[in-house]
Amino acid sequence: MKRLFVLTFSVVALSALSACGEKPQTLGSGVKTDGAAYQGVQNQFAAPGWKAGDKTSWEQGLKARAQNSQNEYNKIGNSK
Repeated sequence: MKRLFVLTFSVVALSALSACGEKPQTLGSGVKTDGAAYQGVQNQFAAPGWKAGDKTSWEQGLKARAQNSQNEYNKIGNSK
């Protein structure tokens, strides 16, 4: 009985201490910081007609997207 108690206690103690072995998660060297969203991308996924770096054009595009494609009231029409 004593041997079973010691074995159980040892297993519990080892499993409790196993959580203490996690390595710290820090940022490594060479981390790239992001720029402003309106600075844009240089690939084929950019919206047609938009120039990278034009902040006012970016903001107008966001407003148009919010009104035209993300506004549920505009999608279903005015029910009044």
